[in-house]
Amino acid sequence: MDPVIVTGAGPVGLTLALALARQEVPCVVLDEGPGKDEPRPARTVVLREEAVTLVERLTGAPLAGRGCRWAGWRSMRRKQVTRAVEFGDTRPAPLHIAQHELTGVLRTAVARESLVRIAADSRLDSVEQETSGVTAHTRGPSGTWWRGSYLVGCDGPRSTVRKLQDIRFPGRTAVERYAVAALRAELPWTDEALLHRLPPWRTSGPSAGEVVARPLPHGVWRLDWLLPPGKDLVTPELLMNRVRETLTGWSDGQLPPYELLDTGVHTVHHRLARRWRVGRVLLAGDAAHLMGALGTQGLEEGLLDADNLAWKLALAWHHGPREALLDSYQQERRAAIAARLRAADQLLPLLRGGGGLRSYVPGSARGNDALLADGHLGNGALGLPGTYAGSPLAPGGLTGEVSVGTAPGAPVDDVRVTAEDGTFVRLRDRLGRGALLVVLIAPGTGVWDRKHWVTAGIMPRLAAAVTALPHRAELLVAESYPGAAAHTVLLVRPDGHLVTALNGVRPADLYAAAEATLGGAAPEAEGTARSAGAAAGSR
Repeated sequence: MDPVIVTGAGPVGLTLALALARQEVPCVVLDEGPGKDEPRPARTVVLREEAVTLVERLTGAPLAGRGCRWAGWRSMRRKQVTRAVEFGDTRPAPLHIAQHELTGVLRTAVARESLVRIAADSRLDSVEQETSGVTAHTRGPSGTWWRGSYLVGCDGPRSTVRKLQDIRFPGRTAVERYAVAALRAELPWTDEALLHRLPPWRTSGPSAGEVVARPLPHGVWRLDWLLPPGKDLVTPELLMNRVRETLTGWSDGQLPPYELLDTGVHTVHHRLARRWRVGRVLLAGDAAHLMGALGTQGLEEGLLDADNLAWKLALAWHHGPREALLDSYQQERRAAIAARLRAADQLLPLLRGGGGLRSYVPGSARGNDALLADGHLGNGALGLPGTYAGSPLAPGGLTGEVSVGTAPGAPVDDVRVTAEDGTFVRLRDRLGRGALLVVLIAPGTGVWDRKHWVTAGIMPRLAAAVTALPHRAELLVAESYPGAAAHTVLLVRPDGHLVTALNGVRPADLYAAAEATLGGAAPEAEGTARSAGAAAGSR
């Protein structure tokens, strides 16, 4: 079987290649560049817990030392604090990391992976596909033809793959613009992110009306100033004025020592590809969507694209294509991105319009500040993790389905579980291996040796039902799960989204849910599936 071809060696392409390799799928990554990334301290990304866990699981390397976990968040309006948030065990802090640091961790992991090959200085210029695979041609010092089973375009906003497939990319240009600076300075607070609206020192005109400060390791900060609409040139003098007046304003009128490391202008576009799949060619990351207004993070969404796609491609690579399963990638991820873009489009006029009757409504400014923080903090329609409630893979008609603290289609909580070998692990540590996860909620099992309960009660019947499933599955046991009663059984997808929760061992329901998660019965195996389902139900 030919490898999967991934175009683009940025964080999304490298993450996808690693995720496929972990499921024993070989990949070729076509890197247009020389195979290394130039440090850009002003080009950073904020990752929430789901994305951090994904990268750490794939690379085996902690990201905490390379990025900064926020101690807290503050929203300010003029001189008043309108919102303060502290992070801790119950609310994991976002991780702020320079993009070149993230890419470096991924490249190091790829270099150790025998199933992934990176071809540097390889610029894609044509793609041909047929029923059995794809052929890609690259130009450059070693231009050649590449043969693959599938091709995934992770090649950014100007995606060659998208253009070659004639996929439209509609949306809006320059939704927001920011002047950006990365600098080393000692600010009055430590490791705390800040959104400051209408600061009292606004001496440089309307473009100083909002500034965001986000910490990085070693005393470095990224500062973003919202620019007014238009295409006015951001000169070095204007940017230096922003830096000096902001630092002075935050330091009681005294300009603290600082070292300017990097600057830039960040323009936010909102675009969404019409299609994410054309036969054996797919899109992911910025090639499929652009977003970033109001604190949302497009790169983080690209990593979740890779996580969603990897297990589906791996199953198709090993067992033959299931069209419904591959189609579900576009349906699930495109819907999640579209929901965030709609939320941003609805809120932008409210939050950026200013003036009017809203300025006279008591509390409206404080409410707007909370909405502005949602994208940064992972709250509300702008920031909450995408759920696949309307997924075509969602099972229907299950008689034993019950509600737990996680809605079907949402990411599961990272509880402690007992693995099949008796070790205690985190639930998310078992993701990304291509297997379905079946989790039994059994209070008290954590204090007893596994040998005492693995053959007791409902465990033998559940183990038999798991063995009969139409796809490889791992049986785990948790002492508790939010909102779940004892003997609840959870079915979890390989990317960590909840399929269903069942009240007890229900082999027929469990089989039907697993089959739906795989996109339905494979055409050549429908008769076998029905027989296996009947056998599971009789146990």
